[in-house]
Amino acid sequence: MGKGLLFNFLPNIVRNLESWLRAVIRKQLVLLLTVLMVFSFTVAACAGGGTAPQKEVEMTLSLSSAAFKEGDKIPVKYTCDGQDISPPLAWDEPPQKTQAITLIVDDPDAPSGVFTHWVLFNIPANVRQLREGVPPQEQLQNGALQGKNDFGRIGYGGPCPPRGAAHRYRFTIYALDKPLDSKAGASKKQVLDAMKGHILAQGQLTGTYQH
Repeated sequence: MGKGLLFNFLPNIVRNLESWLRAVIRKQLVLLLTVLMVFSFTVAACAGGGTAPQKEVEMTLSLSSAAFKEGDKIPVKYTCDGQDISPPLAWDEPPQKTQAITLIVDDPDAPSGVFTHWVLFNIPANVRQLREGVPPQEQLQNGALQGKNDFGRIGYGGPCPPRGAAHRYRFTIYALDKPLDSKAGASKKQVLDAMKGHILAQGQLTGTYQH
C-alpha cells in the first residue's frame, strides 16, 4: 500500500521539481543577460575613450580660389616652375564658436608618401581670405603662425612633382574651437595632433599639377 501511495505522488513531485528548475533557470538567465549587458556597455564606453577615431566634424567649410577651380590644374605661377607663391584662397562663414582657423596643403601622390607644402595655423576667426603671396615668415601681421613644410622651410612651398603623372594638391581648412598652443615652425603632425578634439568644421579644395 505504501509503495502505491508513493507512485501516486511521484508524478506530482516530478512536476513540482520541473517547475522549480525552470524558475531557477529563468532567474539565472536573467542574471546572465544583465551581466552581459553591463559588460557590453562598459566595453563600449572604454572603446569610446580610447584611440578609435571619433567623428568630431559637424559642418563643412567651402574653400575656393580665384586662381583655379576644384580638380583643375594649379597655374604655374604658384609652383616651383613659376614664382612659387601661395595662391589666393577664400572660405565661407565658419561655425559661431570658431576661435581659430588652420590651413594645411599637402600632396598625397608624392613618391615618398604624403608631402607637406604648407602649414598655417591660428588664423583669426574673423578672417575669410588669404591674398596670394603670403610671405614666408613665422608670424603674419594678423597673428597667424606658419609651420615648417617638407622642403624644410617656413611657409608655402608650391607644387614641384617629379616628371610623370599629375599629382593632387589638397588645400584643407579647419575651423577650431580654440587657438593652438603650437609654436611657429611646427610640423604638420604636431599641428594635427594639437587640433584633435577641437575641429568644428573643415573643407577642402584640390588642384593638380605635373611637369
